[in-house]
Amino acid sequence: MSQSLPSLREVFANDFRIGAAVNPVTIESQKQLLISHVNSLTAENHMKFEHLQPEEGRFTFDIADRIVDFARSHHMAVRGHTLVWHNQTPDWVFQDGQGHFISRDVLLERMKSHISAVVRRYKGKVYCWDVVNEAVADEGSEWLRSSKWRQIIGDDFIEQAFLCAHEADPDALLFYNDYNECFPKKREKIYTLVKSLRDKGIPIHGIGMQAHWSLTRPSLDEIRAAIERYASLDVVLHITELDVSMFEFHDHRKDLAAPTNEMIERQAERYEQIFTLFKEYRDVIESVTFWGMADDYTWLDYFPVQGRKNWPFLFDEQHEPKSAFWRVASI
Repeated sequence: MSQSLPSLREVFANDFRIGAAVNPVTIESQKQLLISHVNSLTAENHMKFEHLQPEEGRFTFDIADRIVDFARSHHMAVRGHTLVWHNQTPDWVFQDGQGHFISRDVLLERMKSHISAVVRRYKGKVYCWDVVNEAVADEGSEWLRSSKWRQIIGDDFIEQAFLCAHEADPDALLFYNDYNECFPKKREKIYTLVKSLRDKGIPIHGIGMQAHWSLTRPSLDEIRAAIERYASLDVVLHITELDVSMFEFHDHRKDLAAPTNEMIERQAERYEQIFTLFKEYRDVIESVTFWGMADDYTWLDYFPVQGRKNWPFLFDEQHEPKSAFWRVASI
């Protein structure tokens, strides 16, 4: 990789932080890209419940600590992800010794104990947290997802989580984070949720727009409308998990060993449009985090379609800048 590339964090120094999601492999394999281009890190998986407390009372902070130490040694901020989620939470959290669901009071205590231990450990090192992740229902008229958190505690599990996180670190910025956040029906559900929390005085400071987008969806108009709708709540916006898939979600093509020139050009145009829009709203968008850094590693490889490679980032599998990088760097 050429050392003369413009640094993304310097390109956008007057606009917003540039971040990347990392894991124990990529902080080594993509180390130079990270050092050159980002000033914010998010642990892709290793601050989630199943990694930090796989068994009750047994905390395993070693990998999360390593990621935080890496960030601090390179003067990077850290976004905490995530405290309460319906996925990647061990079964023991919701069950008693016989495998039956526990009571509301017991689950509340377990949730609060976990949040307190994690947030206090990283107080002063993690400046913001995705407190609750993906609690809003995708389809239909139902407002919230039917998760075990909701089934056992009730709808107020969300506000309880935010109150506990705020108590553990009153200085941390606290976010609600979700995907499909620009599609109008879900956008309005997210808006309604956050507004209801704000109206109750719950300490929620921001909305995380995951931004797992494709070459065509959501439209720029939908992205703009979502930014403006959320910003009207007087909260901070973070783009938390940005990638631009070469495929629609259930496109079953598996025969491509590399993206076509047309795909590369369409992705470059798409990234240029997206970052132009982000920059327009830099007064409310304070951070833009890619959910990875280069095409050699992405969660989109073989998901949701087995055998389908994806190329969603600004850097290719050899960590060389793609057309999309140059478009973004020249905005």
